[in-house]
Amino acid sequence: MRVLEIDHPLVAHKLTVLRDATTHSSVFRQLADELVTLLAYEATRQVRVGDVEISTPVTEMTGTKLTNPKPMVVPILRAGLGMLDGLTRLLPTAEVGFLGMVRNEETLEVTTYANRLPEDLTGRQCFVLDPMLATGHTLIAAVEYLTERGASDVTCVTLLCAPEGLAAMEAAVDPDIDLTIVTASIDEKLNEKGYIVPGLGDAGDRLFGVVD
Repeated sequence: MRVLEIDHPLVAHKLTVLRDATTHSSVFRQLADELVTLLAYEATRQVRVGDVEISTPVTEMTGTKLTNPKPMVVPILRAGLGMLDGLTRLLPTAEVGFLGMVRNEETLEVTTYANRLPEDLTGRQCFVLDPMLATGHTLIAAVEYLTERGASDVTCVTLLCAPEGLAAMEAAVDPDIDLTIVTASIDEKLNEKGYIVPGLGDAGDRLFGVVD
């Protein structure tokens, strides 16, 4: 498992504003979108490409294009939706699937309640979007869901990670899977409620408001 913590002043600046409890949800959404685009630049570094012959206004040349099958972008509902535009801005030809997953706040166990994905993901590069890698349970379940359908190359893009979640993922995910975690920050720890510290609170609530 590869872990990339992006060290860039713009990433650090935008993340600081996201962490601030006084940041309004509209600003939070905008900055999260911008931050994901910065993370996506690194997350797509190993995206599969091939040669293509083109004509410039001056001469013929061999260029580069994305190859088939197209990458699959998978936001985890609901908070991952706030990250979708930030990544597809760099991969506009990617296909988009969805996974609906909910975590029991007492047991921290994850249940999948919805999916919109192809049955066969063999040969597809998958980019999973979830703002927080806290306990790791949600992303572990998501990666297992994808690999059961044939995916062997999965990149998870997160705003924050907890060390406990990273350790849980490394222990749980099949070592034969090409797994990469791209994040803006590896934070200090989880608290007793399973929230990342110092963190930024509940990303879904801060993106979309509190749902009763």
